Amino acid sequence: MARQELQVRTTRPADAMAEIKHLLKLKRPMMLWGSPGIGKSDIIQQIGDEEDRPVIDLRLLLMEPTDLRGIPYYNKDKNCMDWAPPVDLPSDPKSNAILFLDEMNAAPPAVQAAAYQLILNRRIGNYVLPEGVSIVAGGNRETDRGVTYRMPSPLANRMIHIEMSVHFEDWLSWATKNEIHPDVVGYLSFAKQDLYDFDPNSSSRGFATPRSWSFVSEVIDDALDSTQMTDLIAGAVGEGLAVKFQAHRKIASKLPMPEDILNGKVKKLNTKEISAMYTLITSMCYELKDECEKAQKSKKLDTWHKQADAFLKFMMDNFETEMVVLGARTALKTYQLPFSPKKLKCFDEFYKRYGSLITEA
Repeated sequence: MARQELQVRTTRPADAMAEIKHLLKLKRPMMLWGSPGIGKSDIIQQIGDEEDRPVIDLRLLLMEPTDLRGIPYYNKDKNCMDWAPPVDLPSDPKSNAILFLDEMNAAPPAVQAAAYQLILNRRIGNYVLPEGVSIVAGGNRETDRGVTYRMPSPLANRMIHIEMSVHFEDWLSWATKNEIHPDVVGYLSFAKQDLYDFDPNSSSRGFATPRSWSFVSEVIDDALDSTQMTDLIAGAVGEGLAVKFQAHRKIASKLPMPEDILNGKVKKLNTKEISAMYTLITSMCYELKDECEKAQKSKKLDTWHKQADAFLKFMMDNFETEMVVLGARTALKTYQLPFSPKKLKCFDEFYKRYGSLITEA
């Protein structure tokens, strides 16, 4: 009887981050698994930024064993062969860096052997890892059809394994904080399934991942014509999604300017296209955040609260409940905008209609 394949337990990025932080405190060897482009290195960098720790990102696939072990030289003082430690590894005894050994299982076996010694023993040859340095290993899954080597079972048993998966809400929080283009955020909020469509059996060079959608955000430029723009987007996420995304952008281009809504010049939305509404919500939240930062510097928050009031009123008058909750949640939870209920004319009505829903969300 054929052996039944077991499903691997996966974790969303937000949970993976908390789990990695815990293991870093314990100095427990770990391996972060995940398919290409889902943000493994971004997670480690974000942890480093939050904890004020430098991140040393070493791509083991591109390394030789001597890049970790060092190279031998004749030590005339000792009259023997000695080893020159590699420059990429931290040498400061007080270092608190996070050493991220990425593409671990894609590296040649000799490089992996050197990395394993460093991970498990915190030393390699004469080199000893500083006490405050933490190590995280990372790699793609064997099922992703990349270049990988199977990890020996005895070694795997010495590490704690975390397999990260794509999670839309976590990506949305990251995307809005990092100002991913509103058209990208709006489209994917409507078509969540298109955030990630990697198929290891497909021959397509471009496929959708959180990383490739960030490429789309970067290349969007209205100076290019539609064909040129579609070519570039298809090169990132594939032709099918590029056509769908461009159709979405065509509708979104007819939306009112977010600053006109916040300043009270536009109070009515003519289109009822759902994906366009998602884009408009994102654009308004971006604009409201920027205006808030300006108001805090100039100490003119009363003017900003008029814009915030127009934001809430416009959503109530033009959007379905789901859209209103999404906009308010993004403004309050993602950007933590300082709404003052006493300064918002429509607050009582807004809270009566949507308060409990926003609290639950």
